[in-house]
Amino acid sequence: MRLLIVEDDDLVADAVARGLVAANFTVERTVSAESALAALADRDFDLAVIDIGLPGRDGLSLVRRLRSAGKALPTLILTARCTLADKVKALDLGADDFLSKPFEPAELAARCRALVRRAGGARDGLIKFGRVSVDLAGKRLCIDAAEVELTAREWLVLECLVRRTGLIVPKERLQQALAQTDQDITANAVEVHVSRLRAKLDDAAVIRSLRGLGYRLEEPKS
Repeated sequence: MRLLIVEDDDLVADAVARGLVAANFTVERTVSAESALAALADRDFDLAVIDIGLPGRDGLSLVRRLRSAGKALPTLILTARCTLADKVKALDLGADDFLSKPFEPAELAARCRALVRRAGGARDGLIKFGRVSVDLAGKRLCIDAAEVELTAREWLVLECLVRRTGLIVPKERLQQALAQTDQDITANAVEVHVSRLRAKLDDAAVIRSLRGLGYRLEEPKS
């Protein structure tokens, strides 16, 4: 797996690179948003690990550029800035995960593996976790191999959540997805459809509400 580290601090970049190489990743480093964009235009990567505090264009601006260009490359934000507002902004701009400094190398490697694995499943069109199997192309949800019938709106909610299993999905993103069927979708309507989806998932998966952030799809604790 090939990772791009976008970090201008030499000590931090070296520590991140050593930990990821030890976890069997191939890594390349750039020091700015501009050099990262050049590397991404020239070479293929499985994931970008991006610091917020870059010289010139910051890391969040880089994520915005990638998403506005239609690039689905998984992105993990690394930063010493860990306020709720920073997390919400990063997620709203399209970041896939957020890890605050200081962090343990083992946790960073585990999050990177999860992001790459999840992106691979989404590309293949089939995502499995626990007892749940979601066929994105066929728009089918199965629990223990038994198909569960969903409404069009419940499917839109599930698709948003399952593409980011284990990660936070802002309520605004679900509202935008539901607007495909009704431009007047409200935040309360999102809660209604999430509640109905919870009932259909039963104990096979958990949709956790995170106040001020959104929702996260998780495997149930055994």
